[in-house]
Amino acid sequence: MHSKIRKMSKKIKNIILSAVIVLICICFTAASSSDNFKIVKNLDIFFSVFRELNLLYVDDIDADKIVKSGIEGMLNELDPYTTFLSEEDSEEFDLATTGEYSGIGAIVGVKNNYIQIVETYKDFPADKAGLVSGDMFLSIDKVSLQGKTTTEASNLLKGEQGTTLNARVVKLKTSDTINIKLTREKIHISGIAYAGIIHDNIGYISLSSFTQNCQKDFKNALHELEATRQMKSLIIDLRGNTGGWLEAAIDIVGMFVKKGTEVVYSRGRIKDFDYSYKTKEEPLQPDIPVVVLVNSGSASSSEIVAGALQDLDRAVIAGTRTFGKGLVQTVRQVGYNSRIKLTTAKYYIPSGRCIQAHNFSKLNEDGSIATIPDSLKKEFNTAHGRKVYDGGGIMPDIEVKADEFSDIAISLAVRNLLSDYAINYFSKHEHIDKPENFEITDDDYRDFIAFLADKEYDYQTKVENMVEKLSEEVQKGKYTDDIKTQIEALKSQITHDKNRDLQTHKHEISQLINEEIAGKYFYQQGRIRKMLTDDRQLKAAVNILLDKNKYNEILNKQ
Repeated sequence: MHSKIRKMSKKIKNIILSAVIVLICICFTAASSSDNFKIVKNLDIFFSVFRELNLLYVDDIDADKIVKSGIEGMLNELDPYTTFLSEEDSEEFDLATTGEYSGIGAIVGVKNNYIQIVETYKDFPADKAGLVSGDMFLSIDKVSLQGKTTTEASNLLKGEQGTTLNARVVKLKTSDTINIKLTREKIHISGIAYAGIIHDNIGYISLSSFTQNCQKDFKNALHELEATRQMKSLIIDLRGNTGGWLEAAIDIVGMFVKKGTEVVYSRGRIKDFDYSYKTKEEPLQPDIPVVVLVNSGSASSSEIVAGALQDLDRAVIAGTRTFGKGLVQTVRQVGYNSRIKLTTAKYYIPSGRCIQAHNFSKLNEDGSIATIPDSLKKEFNTAHGRKVYDGGGIMPDIEVKADEFSDIAISLAVRNLLSDYAINYFSKHEHIDKPENFEITDDDYRDFIAFLADKEYDYQTKVENMVEKLSEEVQKGKYTDDIKTQIEALKSQITHDKNRDLQTHKHEISQLINEEIAGKYFYQQGRIRKMLTDDRQLKAAVNILLDKNKYNEILNKQ
C-alpha cells in the first residue's frame, strides 16, 4: 500500500512540475502576442497528453525520457543542426567545441571483451606513463572492464583534473600484468593535426576542427613555419573538417587579409542575429601564396574560410566541392543545465552568396530534402571579377578528385583489421624508419594476409550489388528460366575473390597499413606524415604553388 502511495506521490509531483513549466510557457507566449493562439493551444494539448500518460498509463513511465523524446520529435521537423542538449550531453558537446576534457589522453576500443588502448596523445598522462597502443585495461579502480563498452570505460577514465585512478593493465610487448597509477590532466586536443614543411619551402597546416581558440594554435604554427622552416608559400588542409567555432574561422582568415575586412555576415528572422564579422587584427601573412584543400567533408566554418579566401581572391581553392552548410547555430540555456543548439541565421560570404545546399523547409515529393538545382543557382563575383555561385557549397578553383578506396580496403578499415595488424606489427618491432620513408615489405604483406586468415571481413562490390538488385527484379517479374539462368551465371562470374582482391589492391592496402603503423610509433602526426606521401590532391596543390604564373592566372591577378 505504501509503495502505491509513494508512486502516486511521485506522479503528482511530476504533474505539478510539468504544469508549472507549461503554465510559464503559456503565460510568456500569451503576453508576447495574441497571434500565438496556436502555440498556446498545442502546449496545452501536449501537457494534457503527458498528464494522462503519467497518471493513468498501465506501467510507470520515465518522465525525463518521455519529455526528451517529445522535444526531439519536435526538433526533427527542422534542420539536423537544431538539437537538444541534455545535461548528460554537455560533456560531449563541450569536447567538440573546446577540444578539451579531463582524463588520461588515450583513445580506447573493445578487444577480446576487454578495453584496449588504440592510440595515445603525445605527452599526456597515458603516454608519459609508458602506455602504448595495444595495452589492455583489465580494471580501473577495481572495477572490472570485462564486457564494458568504450563509453563505459571512457567514463571511468575521465574525471576531475588532478584526481587519480588505479588501473590494472596487460602490457602488449611483454604480456606482463601491472598495476599503474595515473593522474588525470586537462587534455587539450589541438585543432592542428599536423604542421610542417612538405616540399621546397611550402608550408602545410592540417586543421582538423574549429575548436575555441584553435586560431592560437594556427598562429603558432604559422610563426614556427616562417621562423624556423623558411616557409615561402602555404597549403591549408580543411578536408574532412566539419567546422565549429565561427570566431576562430574569422580570426584565421584575418591572418591573410587586411584588418577590417568583412569575412561573413549573418541574416536571421530576428534582427538581433544580423551581424557582420570583420577581421580584427593586422594580417600575419598578407602576401604569401596560399592554396586551401577542401572536399565534401569540409563544412560550416571550413566553408567560411575557404569561401572568404576565394571571394577575396586571396587563395586558390583545390579539391572537390564542399558540403554546403550556410547556417549559423546559437546555443541557448533552457534550464536545469540543458541547452538547445538552434539555427538562428544564414550566413553570406564576401561576394554576397550563401552556400547552403539543402532547403530543410521544403521536401521533395518522395519526402527527401530539397536541394537547389544548378539551374537556379545565382552568379556572383569575386574581388577580381571571377564568377562564383551560391546554393551548393564551395566549388574549388581547381577540381582534383581523391583516389577512391576499393571495397576490400573499406571492409578492412571498418572492421579495424588494419589497426589490429598495425598493433600486431608494433608488438614485434621496436623501431621503424621515419614515417615519410617507412614501407612494409612483401614479407610483411604476406604476414598480413596470414593474419587475416581467421578474420571476418566480407563485403559486396558495387557490381555485385547491382547484379543482386537485377536478380531480385527478375525474380519478381515474369521472365523466362533462360533469363534467370543467365543472371545466375553472371553472378558466379563477378563474385569477388578475397585473395585475388588482396593482390589486386596490394598497393592501396599497403599504404593504409603503412599509415596505421606510422601512427602507432609517431602518434597522429606520424599517420598524417605518411598519408601525405601518396596524396593526389596535395600533389596538385604543390604544383599550383610551384607555378607562380598558373597561381596568378587562377586568381585573375594582373
